[in-house]
Amino acid sequence: MKIALIGYGKMGKEIEKVALSRGHEIVCIIDINNQEDFESEAFKSADVAIEFTNPMVAYNNYIRTFKAGVKLVSGSTGWMAEHGEEIKRLCMEEGKTLFWSSNFSLGVTIFSAVNKYLAKIMNQFPAYDVTMSETHHIHKMDAPSGTAITLAEGILENLDRKSEWTKGTLLAPDGTVSGTNTCAPNELPISSIREGEVFGIHTIRYESDIDSITITHDAKNRGGFVLGAVLAAEYTAQHEGYLGMSDLFPFLND
Repeated sequence: MKIALIGYGKMGKEIEKVALSRGHEIVCIIDINNQEDFESEAFKSADVAIEFTNPMVAYNNYIRTFKAGVKLVSGSTGWMAEHGEEIKRLCMEEGKTLFWSSNFSLGVTIFSAVNKYLAKIMNQFPAYDVTMSETHHIHKMDAPSGTAITLAEGILENLDRKSEWTKGTLLAPDGTVSGTNTCAPNELPISSIREGEVFGIHTIRYESDIDSITITHDAKNRGGFVLGAVLAAEYTAQHEGYLGMSDLFPFLND
């Protein structure tokens, strides 16, 4: 399979290693200094492009990739609120292909399924209130994380007493705290922490007056994200439309 990489930071370099180890070919690498290569024949020859950048440039990368007629896998977050409906429409109505996930880790995929199942159970026990926290490295620009939002949406789908998520507190790298976890009864607060080089910790807590139930996923390195992204690219090369982890792992739909 011919792969193009968009973004050549730590994730891009790790994806390159795993893709090559699985017998794939890297035909084009686009970073901040060679944006003109979106129009190159090398880029257009790719079976699929893998994009890990940041919220400020992700949408433009998507449009330029679609214009080149290349399928896309992306783990960039922070663009969905402003451009989500447009991108979905391009994929569902105009023949473009995007496999998007806020997190490609197999462990997070399993955690997401457990999260939804637990929410279904807790729907029967209104004495428990639910909160969420996420911790990431100091370089992460968006808060709450895309993974936290996806997990929150999984709770909202299955817990009748919660209808929307809301931003909770943010502990910044300099130690300052902004925001509040105080919210309406129907809201699910997500608190965020930015410290060190943490790859990603997501914790969901159900608490009552008598006890609490907590589930946590703690990423030890980028390995799970990288392999998942390459597996998604292999899947996307053979499929079309607006795709996600529930397509790659059908057990998420159970």
